[in-house]
Amino acid sequence: MHILFITSTRLGDAILSTGLLDTLLRRYPQADFTIACGPVAAGLFAHMPRRVRTIEMVKQPWDRHWLELWRQCSGTKWDLCVDLRGSVVSYFLRVGKRHVMRGGRRRGRRITHIGNLLDLDPAPLPVVWTSAAERAQAAEMLPGGPRWIALGPTANWDGKIWPAERFVAVFRALQEDDPSVRPVILYGPGEGERARAQAVLDQLPDALDTGGNLSVTQVAALLGRCTLFIGNDSGLMHLAAACGIPTLGLFGRSRASEYAPSGPWARVAMAPGPVGNAPMEGLAVAQVVTTARALLRDRWGRKR
Repeated sequence: MHILFITSTRLGDAILSTGLLDTLLRRYPQADFTIACGPVAAGLFAHMPRRVRTIEMVKQPWDRHWLELWRQCSGTKWDLCVDLRGSVVSYFLRVGKRHVMRGGRRRGRRITHIGNLLDLDPAPLPVVWTSAAERAQAAEMLPGGPRWIALGPTANWDGKIWPAERFVAVFRALQEDDPSVRPVILYGPGEGERARAQAVLDQLPDALDTGGNLSVTQVAALLGRCTLFIGNDSGLMHLAAACGIPTLGLFGRSRASEYAPSGPWARVAMAPGPVGNAPMEGLAVAQVVTTARALLRDRWGRKR
């Protein structure tokens, strides 16, 4: 059985689709999978079971990337196609059954829309697949002893970024509660991401700087060893929630009603103001500290 799964170009949306993929893996244990996604998201699927191929869709003028996807897929008879991009490609392929999500922005949780495509209620939570080597590397980078708190101070645009000094203030408050905690600073590749993270790194000299050059699944393996993640609305936030660790997403210029982190221990702190257009500067340190403490207590209170 051959399944074609067309998912997002953006990392966060691709992460939200992994719960649906996990459902298909369990529903069709004999199937193999071809993933079509953007280059940024491709690494997410590196260790997915029964994945035979990932097709990286690089945007081209006049939507020629869709023609290229058709060209690469037209030689196969697909038993099932799941298309989260709302394209028409599957209608021009030999497909036994197709599920196509209509395009355009809709109200409500993105993860709910994804689950509705297969009539799944509740929607399946995201998952992440890492290798044994990556988990061993993470254990070397984050050895046992300290309780590691991951901070994600970057985002894909500056309006979504909480001020650096407030990340530092939150960590210091949590460190007063537990002097054994240490910070891990996570950010993506490129000089822009490094520049956004630098102010936090400068103020937390004892932090582990992950360098921005790790793969998505290497970062996931690191997150799996952390006690807590606090970060802006970003792919890293969704990745942390998919790892199942306590995750606190910070929202102001984006809508938590659509893109809140989805995980067993996921929470949000929202800046006051117009929904989806509230200045991040309005989000107070005290609010984030209170929410983080409650999340830690709910998750670890009986164990640590």
